[in-house]
Amino acid sequence: MNLVERAKNILLTPAKEWAVIKGEQLTIVDMFTKYAMILAAIPAVAGFIGYSLIGVSYGFGTFRVPIGTALVWAILQYILSLAGVFVIAFIMDALAPTFGCTKNLVAAVKIVVFSYTAAWVAGILNIIPSLGILVGIASIYSLYLMYMGLQIVKDVPKDKMVGYFVVTIIAAVVVFVVIGMVVGAVAFGSMRTMGGLGAF
Repeated sequence: MNLVERAKNILLTPAKEWAVIKGEQLTIVDMFTKYAMILAAIPAVAGFIGYSLIGVSYGFGTFRVPIGTALVWAILQYILSLAGVFVIAFIMDALAPTFGCTKNLVAAVKIVVFSYTAAWVAGILNIIPSLGILVGIASIYSLYLMYMGLQIVKDVPKDKMVGYFVVTIIAAVVVFVVIGMVVGAVAFGSMRTMGGLGAF
């Protein structure tokens, strides 16, 4: 699996690439170590640079997150986002029989890992915090990729497809809201502890 080719193909020709992915003999370890762990670093590193070095500009000046806080944020964001991807895949797989398809954790991990490509690649825009809204738009494309992946890789019956997708998205939202709360509490809680908020 070539990372650059896979990322390019899943973004530009997703239907064709999902068919290829379906037939590949991939392990969960391979998908994480050779793909997810590399791409998931993009938004974390870009966010660290953007928020601590470049900063967010307001009409009255520029706010920069202290480097130590930004580093804690980036590390937690990276580790927990990867954990979140696996949890979502696990939930997707557990729900499979309810929606008329076979449990297959490897297939579920394929769908979640490769559908997140758009959000991870767009994470480079975090280097300029004011462009963060574009990362959100890219995340919507990741949802479309997930929908397509469910159809092709999981062979979900057409009458169950929308329900399966909606329940998976709800699970994903819950998982990442929890991750966001944990990352925020730990990273910015440490900033308060160190007196970093006194600068406000």
